[in-house]
Amino acid sequence: MANRRLAVGLDIGSSSVKLARLKETKRGFSLLSYASAPLPPEAIVDGALMNSAAIVSAIQDLCAANKIKAREAAIGVSGHSVIIKKITLPRMTQEELDESIQWEAEQYIPFDVKDVNIDTQILGEKGEGTGQMDVLLVAAKKDMINDYVSVVTEAGLQPVVVDVDAFAVQNMFEANYEQVAGETIVLINAGASVVNINVVTNGASTFTRDITVGGNQFTEEIQKQLNVSYDEAEALKVGGQRAGEADAVVPQEVERVMLGVAEQMAGEIQRSLDFYSATAADSHFSKVYLSGGAARVPALFKVIEQRVGVPVEILNPFKSIEVDNRKFDPQHILEIAPAAAVAVGLALRSPGDK
Repeated sequence: MANRRLAVGLDIGSSSVKLARLKETKRGFSLLSYASAPLPPEAIVDGALMNSAAIVSAIQDLCAANKIKAREAAIGVSGHSVIIKKITLPRMTQEELDESIQWEAEQYIPFDVKDVNIDTQILGEKGEGTGQMDVLLVAAKKDMINDYVSVVTEAGLQPVVVDVDAFAVQNMFEANYEQVAGETIVLINAGASVVNINVVTNGASTFTRDITVGGNQFTEEIQKQLNVSYDEAEALKVGGQRAGEADAVVPQEVERVMLGVAEQMAGEIQRSLDFYSATAADSHFSKVYLSGGAARVPALFKVIEQRVGVPVEILNPFKSIEVDNRKFDPQHILEIAPAAAVAVGLALRSPGDK
């Protein structure tokens, strides 16, 4: 298994592009490179690429600065154009499923089947003797995938894997954390404009949902309510005040705005989890793991913990990955870790993976 060729993990988010490169070793994985480049506001809106040129040049800059020679990349998608559902079908082989899924999928997805790429994974039998099985159905709009593929190709890379952000985070989690048998955990990846929720039981995803709220809302509200610039709002969001800037802003004011947005986001997350609990036989969560750029906002962490009522831990995608302290500043790696979750999950993929 060792020394598989791994793809370059490329997380094209709405506020930045993040690149991760790992190497498989006898002991596990080691980090070769990790970097991110900011994107101008509105470069990506609701998952749609509005400013392809900015995205292409961000990818090229990252590859050049990190001397990336490898050309094969794994990318992730999420949001409105991706539908993930657990469905129950009569028992059949993966081959039979591949043949019949086009017909089966029509009743589960709100798009025309001709407009989507469909993938399935058999999760297991529904129960002894039922003759049925649970299947994870993923459908992503072709035009959105084509847009992402074309910016990556234009930047000089070859997309060999297209994953879903929520599953990339799950991949990363499995590579770094031990999961207790029988346990149900929740992986929440809070990005700039989308929050991916993934409920995982016994190592299998049982419920996923993307909600279109995110870290940008903190920035927008600070900007609007405290009358400061976008850059100042960004600095205030992560708790930094730049010298000479935003001196007139009282920290309590910032906290009040942040708490309001965090309450809204946590409310959305709780509604999704309540929906899952209403349909699941065993709906007790033992822990929530939080990742994504917005995980750095202390208010969000606290409010989710209060709302969901179980411990919340900030995910560290480098927890079990060897990181050379001569090459990477340990303090910096710790700070950026939550935002690296999707990129690291993608960087664990190989060309030709199913």
